[in-house]
Amino acid sequence: MSGPLAQYLVLAALLFAIGLAGALSRRNAIVVLIGIELMLNAANLNLIAFWRYGPNPEALEGVIFVIFSIGIAAAEAAVGLGLIITVYRHFKSTSVEEFGELKG
Repeated sequence: MSGPLAQYLVLAALLFAIGLAGALSRRNAIVVLIGIELMLNAANLNLIAFWRYGPNPEALEGVIFVIFSIGIAAAEAAVGLGLIITVYRHFKSTSVEEFGELKG
């Protein structure tokens, strides 16, 4: 596989790998949230690339999927930041290890 589609897929794979490494290796909840957002953006890039180089680029299925995905990512970021702010107010830390103390 060569050409522009392969370049987009390699870029998306790199973005996903960076996001996965950031989400799994960091202790700061905000950096974990940023890593998750990077992974979602890599998925969006794949959706757009496959839509553009697919058999029917005139139809807008890929764009619609990406718009829904961006909406879900925005809602996820809002809820995640709300949780992080609440944990910070309680523990004065954004460490992911503090989330374990929230178990009932």
